[in-house]
Amino acid sequence: MSTLRPKGELKTMDEKKVNLTIDGLKVSVPAEMTIMQGAETIGIRLPRLCYHSRLSEAGACRVCVVEVEGMKNFVPSCCTKVAEGMVIRTNTTELLQARRDIIELLLDNHPEDCQTCERNGDCELQTLAQQFGIRERLYQGEKKHFLADQSSLAIVRDPNKCILCGKCVRVCSEIQAVNALSFSHRGFRTNVGPAFDLPARDSVCINCGQCTLVCPTGALTERDDTQKVWQALNDPDKIVMVQIAPAVRVTIGEPFGYPAGTDMTNQTVTALRRLGFDRVFDTQFSADLTIMEEAHELISRLNHGGKLPMFTSCSPGWIKFCEHFHPDFLENLSTCKSPQQMMGALIKTYYAQKQGLDPAAIYSVSIMPCTAKKFEAARPEMKASCFPDVDAVLTTRELARMIKQAGLKFSDLKPEEFDDPLGESTGAATIFGVTGGVLEAALRTAYEAVTGQELGKIDFEEVRGFQGIREAEIDLNGKRVRVAVTHGLANAHRLLTEIRTGQRHYHFVEIMTCPGGCLGGGGQPRPTQEVEVMAKDFYQQRASGIYAIDRKKVIRQSHKNPQIKKIYAEFLIKPLGEKSHHLLHTHYQMRSPRGLATLRPDIFNL
Repeated sequence: MSTLRPKGELKTMDEKKVNLTIDGLKVSVPAEMTIMQGAETIGIRLPRLCYHSRLSEAGACRVCVVEVEGMKNFVPSCCTKVAEGMVIRTNTTELLQARRDIIELLLDNHPEDCQTCERNGDCELQTLAQQFGIRERLYQGEKKHFLADQSSLAIVRDPNKCILCGKCVRVCSEIQAVNALSFSHRGFRTNVGPAFDLPARDSVCINCGQCTLVCPTGALTERDDTQKVWQALNDPDKIVMVQIAPAVRVTIGEPFGYPAGTDMTNQTVTALRRLGFDRVFDTQFSADLTIMEEAHELISRLNHGGKLPMFTSCSPGWIKFCEHFHPDFLENLSTCKSPQQMMGALIKTYYAQKQGLDPAAIYSVSIMPCTAKKFEAARPEMKASCFPDVDAVLTTRELARMIKQAGLKFSDLKPEEFDDPLGESTGAATIFGVTGGVLEAALRTAYEAVTGQELGKIDFEEVRGFQGIREAEIDLNGKRVRVAVTHGLANAHRLLTEIRTGQRHYHFVEIMTCPGGCLGGGGQPRPTQEVEVMAKDFYQQRASGIYAIDRKKVIRQSHKNPQIKKIYAEFLIKPLGEKSHHLLHTHYQMRSPRGLATLRPDIFNL
């Protein structure tokens, strides 16, 4: 049986308390809190646009200002620490008017296109305008005029809708360590975008979409490919097939009023058929296939001296990050394609042959929690069948829009099953949707492949959780294999730096681009404005849904999936074989070093 030893540290808030008076109420709160956080302990949610609990405080928007007795001016509650004896007022007439003035000034320089904006009804600026009863625009000054940047395959940036809150800049820098966005110019011409005003496609942007989750307006959104898919669905000459990623099934219900983590797998299958898709497959099938290939690749490297540590390659944002910032680790990347791309390749080869279909007539769509998957599908090397593995990628948000456009009442849809044979999966495939899941799924198979013994305890709980970096050891037939999990690329950058300098030593590492893994992907539904993206308890709800599906599965190890056994017997022959290498594996490339001097000057001699 395996033995795992978890390591890691948790940061806790200082327990020292201070006494305050907020709106006449006596309250005792931790000394490290801000006024905003202190107010929330007694049920006061101050308005905010630039604040996020996981990001540094900017105090940029000023809509959260409060009055502190003894201070001459209003202070921003988001970045002002509490102090002993403070007397705070949050809702005086003067404060309400000041907040209203700020919102009106923001609206003055904002496009008047709410009805046609993607964020209509889900815009934080719009919500505040309604909350403060703003029914007309009092100021008619000059508006900024920028061209929208639609160069990216994943994300559209419209600077005209930007309110300069800076959350996108901070999430890109502090959570992802990419620094693809920054402030430029001054005064009225201040703008947020890539360095040197480059289009996004020419920048170091990794397409992760975390900026689209924290943006309070419609300044940053995913590229909308729904019309392209609608056209394919209505083309009589196309056979349109679709696959659903693991993390989508526990989040697609959120736009329809279901709690985060609710399993909507089979209702989603029904919805897709009602939309007109000819076949509905499960990306979890190819996740099981990924484990077969990746676990055997790891075993091969362990036994034959391959490049270690081996990094999983399922997260396309992480891959592009590595290509830009850490190209010296490219040989450490697993050569396995992601489950999305493996499924796409199988649909146009294995499935097309079995059904006697012309691959040229197949239009392959994937439903993903990730905006970076749009970029991944367009990579030139992803054409194993001489056709693109995947023709279009829709995010969870885009699928929800399509369901609403079709007038489908999601709650009334009767559950249906996936199509065979690419619809059967195990619990190991389900946990791909949460940080640590790929590593855990690989261990479930690698252990039995190496030892030849049944794995007694299926759950590797030691690699679960939301700490930035988690590590453990497993005993594989006497060999101590060190593994690590990290999510959020700032954590990945730190981990890679410590591996490079010899501070950490591993055999297998899972790196997920987004906080929480795929369940926190840039294409996932935005939570309500009262619930912040990247909040651990919110992610935990989604993760609990994923682990519940895993527990309910009869088969929970990838190598025991009968359809996986069948596809190797009929088509692929064996893991890491010639055919699987051609269809299921790929390669990567070093990308432009432009703008990387601050992060990796050693690699590029800058």
